Amino acid sequence: MEWNFELLMHPTGPLVTEGPVWTGHELLFTNIRGSRIYVYQPGTGDIKLWRENTGNTNGMAVDHQGCLYGCSSGRRAIVRFDPDGADVVISERLEGLRLNTPNDLAIDSQGRIWFTDPWNPANLPAGARQELDHCSVLCATPRPDGSYDTMRVVSDVTKPNGILLSADEKTLYVAESGFAFGIARELRAYPILADGSLGVHTVLFTWGEDARNVHRGIDGMCLDEDGNIVACTGWSKAGPGPLIQIMTPAGRVLETHPSPVDMPTNCCFGGPDMSTFYLTTYDGHLYKAETHRRGLRLPAFSLQQG
Repeated sequence: MEWNFELLMHPTGPLVTEGPVWTGHELLFTNIRGSRIYVYQPGTGDIKLWRENTGNTNGMAVDHQGCLYGCSSGRRAIVRFDPDGADVVISERLEGLRLNTPNDLAIDSQGRIWFTDPWNPANLPAGARQELDHCSVLCATPRPDGSYDTMRVVSDVTKPNGILLSADEKTLYVAESGFAFGIARELRAYPILADGSLGVHTVLFTWGEDARNVHRGIDGMCLDEDGNIVACTGWSKAGPGPLIQIMTPAGRVLETHPSPVDMPTNCCFGGPDMSTFYLTTYDGHLYKAETHRRGLRLPAFSLQQG
């Protein structure tokens, strides 16, 4: 089935829409450079501002208690966005040093927040200094007192980007997505061990390079109800172009769909039967497509307090 994309929002202001999250009734998504979170209401087609001054928030996710979290790259922190307007910092340091620029996150049923932490000074004030000597995957684990313990769980990446938990929470998918020649662009699967550490990863898919440029790997991704990985990949600079790529948990490509514009950034499923596919882009669009697939139903979030 061909996916026919409908444009819901033209670019308005700063670049990069990201972090789409289906709340159960509406779609939330971020504008990174504008430090805003918007809400799209399918019933009316309206797109409204929900939150300002988000600290250049990128990826977002909802936990099993219905709380919304985001990667506030400008604040160099993981933040909880409460419906009453409060922004609660969850994690901002690792072993006493400031985080880099958190990019994307996934939250398991134990409340552990797994997130990628590359270095992206474009979202920081001029002269910002990287305190950590690495770009890694981190995990913020809740303590009984409500605070979080942040630990480094992956040390073999250079430009971690999208992150995703398998439906059974036994595997952590991580996109290694650098833009330099000779650097791997891979989708990796790390087994999650009983103690919360990660085992040796398996490479599920690799993106190459050609005479024009490197092939852009995965930015953001989500799961369908069968546990397949639905990923935003590619660009016009090289390779097969911008695509939505659907892969099994073993990395076998099931199908691809051309992106309506260059550089798709992130995606999720929504709608009453979870068959509506929402797509954000580097240039700041929001698209949707009605599909033959259904997304994995995730915890819901209420936009209203109480």
